Amino acid sequence: MADANTSGAPTSVGHGWPVRRRPAPAEERAAPAAATAAPAEETAPPAEATAPPAEETRSDGRPEEPAPDRVNPQDEPSSLVTLAPVRLAALGIALVLTVAITFVRLFHTGPPSIDDLRTRAGVDSWSQLTIGVKDDQPGVAYYDRGTRIWSGFDIDIAYMIAEDLGFRRGDVRFYAIESEDRARMQATDEAGRRVPVKMVIASYSITPAREQMTGVTFSAPYLYTEQSVITLTGHPQVAAIQDLGGRAVCTLSTSTSVTAPEAVRATVVKRNRIKECFDALYRHQVEAVTTDAAILAGYEARDPAHLKHWDLGLDTTEAWGVNVGENAALRELVNVTLYRSLKDPRDHRWEDAYRTNLQSETDASAGTPIAVAQQPDVPRPDVRELPWDGRYP
Repeated sequence: MADANTSGAPTSVGHGWPVRRRPAPAEERAAPAAATAAPAEETAPPAEATAPPAEETRSDGRPEEPAPDRVNPQDEPSSLVTLAPVRLAALGIALVLTVAITFVRLFHTGPPSIDDLRTRAGVDSWSQLTIGVKDDQPGVAYYDRGTRIWSGFDIDIAYMIAEDLGFRRGDVRFYAIESEDRARMQATDEAGRRVPVKMVIASYSITPAREQMTGVTFSAPYLYTEQSVITLTGHPQVAAIQDLGGRAVCTLSTSTSVTAPEAVRATVVKRNRIKECFDALYRHQVEAVTTDAAILAGYEARDPAHLKHWDLGLDTTEAWGVNVGENAALRELVNVTLYRSLKDPRDHRWEDAYRTNLQSETDASAGTPIAVAQQPDVPRPDVRELPWDGRYP
């Protein structure tokens, strides 16, 4: 084993951490080795007899230089001993910073980044984006089984969101969904099989009651519309909801449009599909169909000769939102897209969707309000940094 360091200076062991060696006792440094030590009973010779001469002559004739006085290491600490506390302090600071950075990364309570949200939502693991939509609402969401093409305002909004999530149009899969299944996030394919979807964009109005339902997490609103009514042409004027009292009125089941006709004691017929209500209207089984104006306008635009659209003048605003089920991180990503389309002056996707699908129907409705031609306000998403921060508010 190597001789012990008796200087009191730090040495290095393991990973180079400084370790101080305890100095040997003073009597061990001063006394000769035990093999040559004088017996305890003998008396040490006088200092004069044993002290070396003040000056000796070396073999080359020059006088021998006296040996320098030995300095006790404890009297004058080495530079290594002096720097040891500094090194230990620096090491401590480095450890504290490392722990702090790790804590912030793992347990930070600030807003998440876009990448954080994508990871939480699971978006990067999806090969396709499945969306539940209506398939029988011209101008809103309609599937042409002849051409196999989806069209409508909701469809364009879905493509806008999918694009920002990183999906091509060919990676988006639309499935028809019934009104009562929007909270369940369960749609149906063409073969009639149940299909779970990642989000629902299906003229789904945001209400406090729905927000309390299991499986419902709404985005910010993407369209404002209102409830109205359609009758066959030649029907007496419908100027208010009270004009439907005592009459048979069809609307969608689990719809917000049920309350108004029930309040005036109309006979409410509920169907899962708005097309079924219009079938009943054409067969004179009901006198009117009531639901959101943006939905009804598409039917009047296709058959203005036989259908008449009436404004009920109700104060209630129908605010459509995207339901993402229990995926709160996906909701924030959807809100990022809606916020961008609202704030970015170079982003015209929402305006294009409105102009293409709803503006033409407004003209055909002879002044009956269809929907607000301005995207609803979207609060800034709770995100650490938006990709375009600094470019616009």
